[in-house]
Amino acid sequence: MRTIGTITRLQVQRGSLKTGDKPTRRYDPAPLLAVPTLNVTPDGALGGRPDGEWIVDVHHRAHPFTKNEDGLHGISLGFTTHYDAMREHFGDRIEVGCAGENIIASAHQRFTYDELADGVAILAPDGKERVRLRILQVAHPCRPFTGWALGTTVEPEELKKHLQFLDNGMRGFYCVGEGTGTVALGDSVVIL
Repeated sequence: MRTIGTITRLQVQRGSLKTGDKPTRRYDPAPLLAVPTLNVTPDGALGGRPDGEWIVDVHHRAHPFTKNEDGLHGISLGFTTHYDAMREHFGDRIEVGCAGENIIASAHQRFTYDELADGVAILAPDGKERVRLRILQVAHPCRPFTGWALGTTVEPEELKKHLQFLDNGMRGFYCVGEGTGTVALGDSVVIL
């Protein structure tokens, strides 16, 4: 196992980040909520608050309006290096976490699906394994996020160029928890 990053942000989506009907859907990161701990299960994520309350992520299969009926994207993983590249491409409106991943780790390189295909584990500071994540696929980019990142309506030719930039894992990776565990800020992410 090789350490590839340290968790610097955990968050849940309290509701959908995309609103409206196609083709005029809009992206709004307001439903994102940073949390100090995240309970990871095969069904999705629960965000732990300091007061002990758990908040069900919209991608958890138990959420009343789940976005994860098929169980194929209950957890998402991203990296600060990807955010650095997106900020360079789109500008200062890009803040770490705005793309909606549940777990964001600081890293010193960008990652592709092939590099993470065998999965990752989250380790506590003492080295004890908390939970494993099976990487299912890249989080493909969408028109609403791209328009939001640009701060404007995106015309088709312009959209294609930005979607290509955001693909191949730039917007993170969809995962499923293998087992159940609670992860915290400062935990390590390692490649299996």
